[in-house]
Amino acid sequence: MKFAVPVAAVWIAGMFAGVLLSAHPAQAREDHKQSITTVSSSLGFGPTAPGVSAIVIDARSGQVISDIGADVPRYPASLTKLMTLDLAFQALRAGKISLDMPLPVSEHAADVEPVKLGLRPGGIITVRDAILAMTTMSANDAATTLGEYLGGGSEYHCAELMTARAHALGMAQTSFANASGLPNPNQVTTARDLAILARDIVINYPEYQQFFEVQKFDLDGHTIYSNNNMLKTYPGATGMKTGYTTLGRHNLITSAERNGRILIGVALHEPSWGSTYNQMTNMLDAGFAQVPFHPVPNTVVASNQPPAMAPAHASSGLITAADAATIRPVITHPAPPHPKPAAANQLASNDNSTGWTAELGSYKQMSAARSKALSVRQMRGVGIVRVARLDVHGKILWTAQLTGLSHEAAHSTCTALAAKRAACVIIPPQSDHLAARNTSDG
Repeated sequence: MKFAVPVAAVWIAGMFAGVLLSAHPAQAREDHKQSITTVSSSLGFGPTAPGVSAIVIDARSGQVISDIGADVPRYPASLTKLMTLDLAFQALRAGKISLDMPLPVSEHAADVEPVKLGLRPGGIITVRDAILAMTTMSANDAATTLGEYLGGGSEYHCAELMTARAHALGMAQTSFANASGLPNPNQVTTARDLAILARDIVINYPEYQQFFEVQKFDLDGHTIYSNNNMLKTYPGATGMKTGYTTLGRHNLITSAERNGRILIGVALHEPSWGSTYNQMTNMLDAGFAQVPFHPVPNTVVASNQPPAMAPAHASSGLITAADAATIRPVITHPAPPHPKPAAANQLASNDNSTGWTAELGSYKQMSAARSKALSVRQMRGVGIVRVARLDVHGKILWTAQLTGLSHEAAHSTCTALAAKRAACVIIPPQSDHLAARNTSDG
């Protein structure tokens, strides 16, 4: 049995038919026509076409506020999990499952690639914990376990249900192949389609919004942390999902509310996490301010090297999001009054990418690292706050970072801090990773 709509047909049909989000049909058709023209003339076809795909919509009306390449087919990575969750929310509301219901873990679910909880064959996980593991650390084994149950024991059947649900929602260019978002050439969507999916969850399932706002939860004695930096740093952010694969690159869906207005942003195929969060922040800010904004169509690719695999706990097999946030085991020290960071001097000073990072020192407490990063962000007025976990000879430290910077902004930030005899090291785009992950991490 094959999916109802072949991928090639989906691409072609989507490029000419499209999906209208606007509450005003005539305007939506015009917006969609303009988007198609932009895509066909500059970005080409196929999920790995160059450039980025982005869109911001008003959640209540569905009106498109800004978009670029919104109909280019893309690999969704772990954004796929939103459709698995959409099916789960339907089943919860219908009484077919409950949050406390235990789900059996199959050998297939336990064997999926990281990032994952480390579930074991024959074990169980409740629906509630599976959902939380998906919305926080994006656990692939939890998603597969939930998907298999929703599919009557078959993840393949769940994928068929996911595709059918997508088409029922109007996601004409979308086809799903699994419940987690792990790489599959038949798993394709668009920024516009994902905006439709996110809107369905936000508007129609408000009772489950709390799952997307959780920043950490406890599971079997371990604390699982969210890897969604927007949720931690963007005022009014209410979730929703991050995703990364080597071909799909960096992807993000964010919902945010200010003064009773809810916006949904989608950014796909970004070259780095820094550029992803920067793009999303700028799009949402412009949307809330009701000022024109044109998403950046092309960004310099930060790195062709995939992130490293996150470490596992030998005792339980658990891989937490905190572990996944491990980066280089380097401790920074106060810089001299006039630092000349080697990393910055090795690259041209006219680099225009936004994948540069200013590392602001390491701290024993995560709260202290976050406070430092936030204070520098407020002082400089640029960048995205990030806190990463360091394992140094068995000792846990937390490093404060300001990411999504241009070379000039990173250099000026460290220069300003050096004048105060504060720690600061410039990290070039090649090292810009939000979290150390397997190349197949959704």
